Amino acid sequence: MIVVGVDGSRAGLEAVAWAAAEAALRDVPLRVVHAIHRWAAETEQGRYAEVAHWMRQGAATVLAAAVDRARRAHPKLTVESRILPGDPRAALIREGEQADLLVVGNHGLSAVRGLMVGSVAYGVAGHAPCDVVVVRQTPVTSSGEIVAGIDTSPRAAPVLEFAFAEAALRGADLRAVHVWSRYDKHGGFQPIPDDVGEDEKNEVRQLKETLAGWCGRYPDVTVIEEVVRGHPVDALRDAARGADLLVVGSRGRGELAGLVLGSVSHSLLHHAPGPLAVIRTSAEARRGNEHRGK
Repeated sequence: MIVVGVDGSRAGLEAVAWAAAEAALRDVPLRVVHAIHRWAAETEQGRYAEVAHWMRQGAATVLAAAVDRARRAHPKLTVESRILPGDPRAALIREGEQADLLVVGNHGLSAVRGLMVGSVAYGVAGHAPCDVVVVRQTPVTSSGEIVAGIDTSPRAAPVLEFAFAEAALRGADLRAVHVWSRYDKHGGFQPIPDDVGEDEKNEVRQLKETLAGWCGRYPDVTVIEEVVRGHPVDALRDAARGADLLVVGSRGRGELAGLVLGSVSHSLLHHAPGPLAVIRTSAEARRGNEHRGK
């Protein structure tokens, strides 16, 4: 099952459109959810019962519009809706326990005034127990390409699993991008000398070794290998321009696999040029998605 969070905003409806198309491709049900204050969801009597009823009616209207959007685009798709009580971040994370994939817009979804733009998407992407797709905007036309950020460590396996399966499902090419820089022993950047030929050849070799087994499992997927020296955010953002989906890894604590700080994942969540898939890479954070590769 795919779960998508909505709030009545344009970003939410973009997320619904993406999630519905993905659910149709995977042939799985879609659940559309909207979060409101717990007291509003649960209050039936008393002083504020009328206000709570009004808020539930508003939530029902938001859900109805989202369900209609999904069903008009994919009439055969099984779609259900649900009002979630409580903070939207916590509510969506709980929903993720039952989902193969959780989809949100790049902003909004806030039942609490004052939440900064993107805080829900950022919180969900960092802590959901399943893989998450954040839909910033969708390409007007499909490019037929999936981009995956690969770090050549064992943690890359879930990212490659997701990216290859998506490419196979869509009949798309897969651009595997490995970004590298030279670090000193304290973790800071060192100046890179003019002669980096051997280092770059080593990075290319590691990427080929990382991809080898996956190419064998998905022989029909055309793979484009790309090794880039520089900053991961800049390189991945540039590589993903016009792509159908950018796929990156996360240990489940808010940072991307192989990168130093959560600020990098935060930057991609806010500035990726299109839909961004954040894939669980740590054993304790990741849940199995048995439908992949079928």
